[in-house]
Formats: sequence, C-alpha cells, structure tokens
Amino acid sequence: MNADEIHVLATTGLDAPFWDGLADGAVRLPRCADCAQWVWPAQPRCPGCTSATLEWHDVRPNGRLYSWTRTWYPFVPARAEDLPYVVVLVELPTAGGVRLLGVYDGEAKGDLVIGAAMRGRIAPPSDRSFGLPSLVWASVFP
Repeated sequence: MNADEIHVLATTGLDAPFWDGLADGAVRLPRCADCAQWVWPAQPRCPGCTSATLEWHDVRPNGRLYSWTRTWYPFVPARAEDLPYVVVLVELPTAGGVRLLGVYDGEAKGDLVIGAAMRGRIAPPSDRSFGLPSLVWASVFP
C-alpha cells in the first residue's frame, strides 16, 4: 500500500474523524450516544447496544502503558533510519479504557513499565507517517 492509498483510507474510512482530529490538533474518539460506550476501533454500530448513533469526542491523550515492543525490522522504508524504535499501546482511562498505538518518544530503558503514566502529543505529518499526523507517546515521571 502506498502513501496515496493510505490517505484515501484515512479520509474516507470509518475512522476518518480520528485522522481529522489529529490534523486539528485533537485526539478524537467515537462514543455511543445511546449507551455511552466508547467504540474503538471505529465501527458502524456500537458493539454494546447496536445503536448506529456514534458521536466523536475530543479526549486528552493521557493514559497508562498497556504494552510495548521494540521494532528492529524496517516494515516501511521511511522508518529504516529510525531503527530500532519502540511502539507503545496506551490505555486511556477517561475514554473507557480505549487503547491507542503510537511511537514512543525516547529510548526504551527502565521507564517503560506496564502501568506507567504516559502522555501523548500529535506529531505533524511526515514521510515516516505517510503524510498523516501521528501520536507520539512519552513517559510521565512523578
């Protein structure tokens, strides 16, 4: 899949409001208007009550580290010079425990402990992210 195909998916898929939100400087996630369940990844209906009335809400990109992995393989040529890099999965308690992926901002040393506080920021579009804004996560130290 090339960058143009990825852009089409990001602007026309069910998760288009997520990508639009990142472009606007916000993390935006869907929530069922009927039962208030957070729905991620984006789906056409709420998995809890099957309502098709989903509303997108801005959420703070603050959460807890759920999992992480160090990437040694250049899955895309644009990331080859970044190797190795760390991808994290962060759980957002204020969004019903929704989990979001992103690249870790730093080297994975002793600060990557499951349950550690994390704060996300939105990185501008780049070749490494196929021209889309992306989430970058950092540890929050007490």
